[in-house]
Amino acid sequence: MKLSIERATLLKALAQAQSVVERRNTIPILANVLIEAEGNQVSFRATDLDIEVVDRAPAMVERPGATTVSAVMLHEITRKLPDGALVNLTEDAASGRLTIAAGRSTFSLATLPKEDFPVMATSEYSSNFSAKAPELRRLFDKAKFAISTEETRYYLNGVYMHVSQGETGKVLRCVATDGHRLARIDAPLPEGADAMPGVIVPRKT
Repeated sequence: MKLSIERATLLKALAQAQSVVERRNTIPILANVLIEAEGNQVSFRATDLDIEVVDRAPAMVERPGATTVSAVMLHEITRKLPDGALVNLTEDAASGRLTIAAGRSTFSLATLPKEDFPVMATSEYSSNFSAKAPELRRLFDKAKFAISTEETRYYLNGVYMHVSQGETGKVLRCVATDGHRLARIDAPLPEGADAMPGVIVPRKT
């Protein structure tokens, strides 16, 4: 794998990926981000086995391929590179290393095989819809104070998002409770969400 990507674009993708990975995980591969380059884009995938984030960005791909590397370390390296830099990522499968080069700076990180990266099961839900990020952020921000932090009550460790009946019709409702406090926030129902099943969105999301 060999590609070139703008620093700002890479930094944005890695910021999302490294926010998901478990830094103290006993499974090494879960600390890594899966980088897949093909065509004129590169994707970055990270998971903690509960949630998964995938970010796609434009890139100049000279040699397609895929590998995994420490999400936190790659993010830190990218963050310290100068603004406007063009970052070159080159994988050497034989040595198990990924080289990061920009200007006079060159770094090398150990990789793990892409085959070791866990694949999360795809959703079998019949409902798919899109919602504006600011609206979702508002719902979760207002509900998160009531989320339980007790791991034994895992069913309370998130926000219950579902379709409910509001005063003027159906709404997208978010509910959270820790057994003492309760938060309930409504938002206009997005188009296509009528058949959405109730889901618990983890705090980390």
